[in-house]
Amino acid sequence: MQRIRLRYAKRGPLRFTSHRDFARAFERALRRAAVPIAYSQGFTPHPKISYASAAPTGVGSEAEYLEIGLQAPVDPEQLRVALDAALSPGLDILEAVIASEGSLADRINASLWRIELPQIEEKAALDAVAAFLAAEEVLVERMTKQGRRSFDARAAVASCTVTEEADLPSGAAGVPCAIIDLVVRQVTPAVRPDDVLSGLRVVAGLEPPVPPRVTRLAQGTLTAQGDIVDPLDADREGAGIGGR
Repeated sequence: MQRIRLRYAKRGPLRFTSHRDFARAFERALRRAAVPIAYSQGFTPHPKISYASAAPTGVGSEAEYLEIGLQAPVDPEQLRVALDAALSPGLDILEAVIASEGSLADRINASLWRIELPQIEEKAALDAVAAFLAAEEVLVERMTKQGRRSFDARAAVASCTVTEEADLPSGAAGVPCAIIDLVVRQVTPAVRPDDVLSGLRVVAGLEPPVPPRVTRLAQGTLTAQGDIVDPLDADREGAGIGGR
């Protein structure tokens, strides 16, 4: 069985696609593209698809990953093109590589997020981020399947910086818009960008007047230097890579 790993994006209005909806759309795309997907054994066979750390609904992403098992070998680039054409614009297949040894999930322990805060001045964001980073603990609450839960949003944050970006993905030009780049480690319970925003409100009263826009820019292995290593790096040698 050949294993192929894919990187895909959720862009524009399609960022509101839930993980379940994407999974349905992706399985339809596999059928439309006539991909020789492998199936599990048993009374209710399922296509061999493994997702890695899907972004929350409403969050855009340039770095979502999954792995599929195939009954017959395919060219990764041809597969990428066929699947990309079978999905709606905004759900974009960016890369396809032949999987090497090891687990894809084991190569992901952190994510880089970009948070756009329209109508928030840079100075206000700088002050809030400084207060958040200076705190030993920032307790926030979130409703979970087990009910409302309180947890520390600070411990999972590896870095949090206010940055400048000339061309905002959202096109929010002409109004103040603070931009925060955030690196969060994978922990239990998971700390999401909205949890960090809640933490900024707790420590500094920072509360955007309009909903923020969040995009995952990267995920992978966090190095001691603070860089994130793409989980497909170890697979790329000898594999087809495509993108657009």
